Amino acid sequence: MPTLRQLQYLATLADTQHFGRAAAAVHVSQPTLSQQLRQLEAKLGVTLVERGDTPVQLTPVGREIAQRARRVLVQVDDIVDLARRSTSGIAGTIRFGVTPTLGPYLMPAVVAQLHRAHPDMRLYMREGIPDDQLAELRRGGLDLLLVPLPVAGADLEVEPLFREPLHLVAPPDHALCSKTQLTTQDLAGQGVLSLDTRHHFHRQAQAICGEFGAELLRDYEGTSLDSLRQMAGSGLGLAILPELYLHSEVGGEDMVQRLEVSGWSATRSIAAVWREGAAYSDTYRLVAGAIAAEARRVMAQSL
Repeated sequence: MPTLRQLQYLATLADTQHFGRAAAAVHVSQPTLSQQLRQLEAKLGVTLVERGDTPVQLTPVGREIAQRARRVLVQVDDIVDLARRSTSGIAGTIRFGVTPTLGPYLMPAVVAQLHRAHPDMRLYMREGIPDDQLAELRRGGLDLLLVPLPVAGADLEVEPLFREPLHLVAPPDHALCSKTQLTTQDLAGQGVLSLDTRHHFHRQAQAICGEFGAELLRDYEGTSLDSLRQMAGSGLGLAILPELYLHSEVGGEDMVQRLEVSGWSATRSIAAVWREGAAYSDTYRLVAGAIAAEARRVMAQSL
């Protein structure tokens, strides 16, 4: 029978597509990893790896076995977590992936609150692209995500948390700021800044521009909400920014002005996501509840 270690080597090679990087990721020498994969092939009686290719490619059956191996490895980790949870309660380290368009502006207060209530629980925070982090969650590299909807998958538990208004902003000297009443028709042809195409936030800005006839400025894509605000403040274009960011200390409206547009109702929905049947589901649900409560509290202050 294959060992868990051999399945881990195969799944890691599939992820890295490089023998050296795969060996480093699992902390063994490259000859050891290669030898173990050959033993796995001998046990199964099939060729798993197309050797000699760069990057390394798995055979069709190798790809299928690697995909199933990931699920087995995640389930084994969940067994270990379940045993640990039975003795430690709400404790241990949660590998928490957050979108950079939300985490820095909402999570500090949540983390402080959770630490006061559950001092033995640790949050290892990693910002990243939601699509990439969903893949990492499925592989077992992350435990919990805070991401924009939509998210789908029978292997995932999705907990909707709150709906956040999105606002159109401009520098105070922009022509639209001087108009006494704005409608969505005034947005036709206006240049709108956004993040790069990997972000869900980019896709949402693109949809909004398409709806109102605005132009998404692809030559000036930001790397963060801060960069969008600063570029908009310099007069490069309009920007779409979330309510929680505009209400935060690190964000704010010191160089931009909200445009009150009749007919504008853009929002985004935020959810917590974890693997279906995860041993720490109750803890993840507790963290999700704390995030939702903090978001509602902050947004209520802006009403």
